Amino acid sequence: MALLRRRKKVPDGPKRALYDSGETPELVETDDLDGVSRETDKPLPRPPAPRIMAVVNQKGGVGKTTTAVNLAAGLGFGGLNVLLVDLDPQGNASTAVGGEHRNAEPGTYEVLLDEDSIADHVQLSPEAPNLHVLVATMDLAGAEIELVSVVSRETRLKRAIDEYVSTHDIDYVLIDCPPSLGILTVNAFVAARELLIPIQCEYYALEGLSQLKRSINLVQASINPELELSTVLLTMYDARTRLAADVVEQVREFFPRQTMETIIPRSVRVAEAPSYGQTVLTYQPASAGGEAYLKAAEELALRAVEGD
Repeated sequence: MALLRRRKKVPDGPKRALYDSGETPELVETDDLDGVSRETDKPLPRPPAPRIMAVVNQKGGVGKTTTAVNLAAGLGFGGLNVLLVDLDPQGNASTAVGGEHRNAEPGTYEVLLDEDSIADHVQLSPEAPNLHVLVATMDLAGAEIELVSVVSRETRLKRAIDEYVSTHDIDYVLIDCPPSLGILTVNAFVAARELLIPIQCEYYALEGLSQLKRSINLVQASINPELELSTVLLTMYDARTRLAADVVEQVREFFPRQTMETIIPRSVRVAEAPSYGQTVLTYQPASAGGEAYLKAAEELALRAVEGD
């Protein structure tokens, strides 16, 4: 029996969430028993080489983890092979993609401290095809201290990811960083070749970016000269406020080449999804936030092959 799903054609560009749009979404039939719209199955181009991206912003509440998990799922639905590395001790990314991490399952901690192979602990996510996750547990909270006396502590994640990528068919590695610039984030900077920074369309959005830029420059100069700030994604856009439009303008002036055209609207559906152990792409794929993140994943993939 066909399932009924709320579906509505959403126009391009920033938009408000469906729940307050003032419009009644149309009910249409779908035969998708897994609850995922077939629109998410659009094939995406593979990058010329595996892209290893750290999703980072030391300012909390900007949609960093939300961006990491939904882009990972969107790329997976596009037929790409994705590894999501949860480097945040809170483990929110692990929860959002259905990774089991509440019973001391091995994951990022064991990779960093015991130098275990990622392949030994990676889990297949139920959220999207071809999406694997290396989960984080609360043990990771002590890694900042435990790594202090460890030899080559900044390069442990890099060695693990390089080994995994060399032995597996991977298109994207997305690293969800903690909201700080400690040793865990430094590991991500060293392991990654690109940085993706989510920036909320609110006051203080650009606050702290100068500090982040200094940290990036330091890592480029001393440890990882290949690191590039390649992508900026604007999040939590509220079309009702003039402030949001001003922030968009400022960010595009500050990062003209890196800023994506797609903007993620503020959406209750996006915020609700993790509480169900899902991304918005499976929880409410036809919501404004769901369609925006799907479009952002497509843009991210296209930018790789277009040389942007």
